[in-house]
Amino acid sequence: MNKETKPNLASDLRAETLRRRYRVKDATGQCIETEDQMHQRVAGHVAQAETRYGAPSEQVERWKHRFFELMKNGLFLPNSPTLMNAGRANGLLSACFVVPVDDSIEDIFEAVRVTALIQRAGGGTGFSFGRLRPTGDRVASSGGTTSGPISFMTVFATVTGAIQQGALRRGANMGMLPVHHPDIIRFIAAKQNPKALNNFNISVAVTEAFMAQLHDEPTSPHVVVNPRTKKRYIIPRSIDVNSYTLDNLVPEGASAEECYTVAELWQMIVSSAWANGEPGVCFIDNGNPHKPTPHRGDIEATNPCGEQPLEPHASCNLGSIDVSKFVTAKGTDLHWDRLAEVIADAVRFLDNVIDVNHYPLPQIEKVTLGNRKIGLGVMGFADTLVLLGTRYDSEGAAKFAERLVSF
Repeated sequence: MNKETKPNLASDLRAETLRRRYRVKDATGQCIETEDQMHQRVAGHVAQAETRYGAPSEQVERWKHRFFELMKNGLFLPNSPTLMNAGRANGLLSACFVVPVDDSIEDIFEAVRVTALIQRAGGGTGFSFGRLRPTGDRVASSGGTTSGPISFMTVFATVTGAIQQGALRRGANMGMLPVHHPDIIRFIAAKQNPKALNNFNISVAVTEAFMAQLHDEPTSPHVVVNPRTKKRYIIPRSIDVNSYTLDNLVPEGASAEECYTVAELWQMIVSSAWANGEPGVCFIDNGNPHKPTPHRGDIEATNPCGEQPLEPHASCNLGSIDVSKFVTAKGTDLHWDRLAEVIADAVRFLDNVIDVNHYPLPQIEKVTLGNRKIGLGVMGFADTLVLLGTRYDSEGAAKFAERLVSF
């Protein structure tokens, strides 16, 4: 097969993906817009943000054209919700959300409701379940006991599964639990059953204090704290890791019974992560001191893939630049000046999305407008190395990656 007739498999895959997932369809599921019309829809909607800052119509039209060209030529693409929903009624454009889960039935199921709305529109959700009281703790209003964070995570997972067919894409969750929560061992073991929490990634929120203790006193007892009462406990080795309750724990300092040490808890995390990738680890204290909006609250979780730490009720919209499109004809370098122009346009595009977005809750809108988080990344990095004649596992590739992200 000669060069002229050889099929472009990458182009075919791109076209099929856009057809199935992003282009507008009618009631029968048939596409009613072309790729160009999809890009025009998105570019026109996002460019409308310029009017909020006094731009005349001709300037808005210029930005619409620039945004259209970025997407049409594959130089830049925004996240899935923007492609799917921009220019449509009540269009949710952000990809990443952290939804707070507070310690009451009303608050838990309000979080479930918000999650369903976000995922139906194509967004991903992250949660910290650290505020929930541990399994077996008392519920004053009923006189009974609570079933704990893992059981409520199952509720979120069930809702995610239930809205899959009606959603624009599969829902995904990130669930986090602080390393000092009494249910932490149940959490670490939660996904040993391959059928459990299938649409959740889970991560232990590890603190600097825990890591310091692991370094300095690894054989000391691992102390957990009830978030409701602030009482401190140790975890006996005699517990059943899948079914223990608060009543099985021992108050700190009250017993010499054999208990799990800090090092043993860390080994549990490592062993489970080695076995099936779950749980992950989030060094939760590292993000907060360095974030640019400290007055907007603390980060407590991330989006489902872990790349976007967020405060409660925060959201973020993402986009990527295809760096392979900037390789010079001789394959020796990038067109850095052109890349700089596209970076500036992509940042403007993403910032505009914040203004023309539809938010599922007033609280999410307030927090998002208060910190205006965007995420601009790269795609096509491996393709770029191929075009530059550089091995992926080489020192040259590492140096190029550092130069690229620094730029």
